[in-house]
Amino acid sequence: MTSQANAADARVDEDGFAPVEIVPGDLAGDILILVDHATNRMPAEYGTLGLAPGELERHIAYDIGAGPLGRALAARFNAPAILTCFSRLLIDPNRGEDDPTLIMRLSDGAVIPGNAGVDARVREDRLARFYRPYHAAIVDMLARMQAGDRAPAILAVHSYTPVWKGAQRPWHAGILWDKDPRFALPLLEGLRADHSLRIGDNEPYLGALRNDTMYRHGTARGIAHALLEVRNDLIAEQAGVLEWTDRLEAVLRAILADEAMHRFQHFGSHADD
Repeated sequence: MTSQANAADARVDEDGFAPVEIVPGDLAGDILILVDHATNRMPAEYGTLGLAPGELERHIAYDIGAGPLGRALAARFNAPAILTCFSRLLIDPNRGEDDPTLIMRLSDGAVIPGNAGVDARVREDRLARFYRPYHAAIVDMLARMQAGDRAPAILAVHSYTPVWKGAQRPWHAGILWDKDPRFALPLLEGLRADHSLRIGDNEPYLGALRNDTMYRHGTARGIAHALLEVRNDLIAEQAGVLEWTDRLEAVLRAILADEAMHRFQHFGSHADD
């Protein structure tokens, strides 16, 4: 069975802005692909949030290369994918609603003027217009893909900067996870089999963040999941996206063939400790 959903049936708001892109795929398939920070797009009324336009090309506005890589993997696996259509500077869907970094006022040295005066009303408007439709689309897709006690695994695709606060990051990619090892550890092992790569285990970030995307849709539901971070200079161009798609396809096909990946199983969370 194949989904007939597409970007057009993502929830379009009253101003004609679709906050979510839904890539069609096999609802009986083994994997759902998510891209939390797929684009630097802003609805017209927000302008650039007061930033110089060049600032929106930086990682502070989106995960460079993550959208193309997510779409390429979805095509390779005929898998459904859900991508945001709004910049993380408006609101970050990979945070809990009560997280103080949900709407950033300062990001990697850049002050965001359009976020300086965000009050409860503006915050609620952004939650309703951008954040919640994305998470609702994930819940809906997982329900459509579930078959009895069998669930798809979830792969979230992100990217990160080669340099952070003046320090070079040594990893080519990283796998972030909490307490559920089913997806993350085989993915680590599979990528580390290529000895030309340095793959971080919960690097360059930790994978235990209460109410982030993987917590809400993976950990809390008992669904196997992993968050992939690729260094953004490696996937900024199409050639790099293709290279990483090929690399990941070989590893993912072996992992997804394991039926243990598709059972509901709760492991708890470090975020709850």
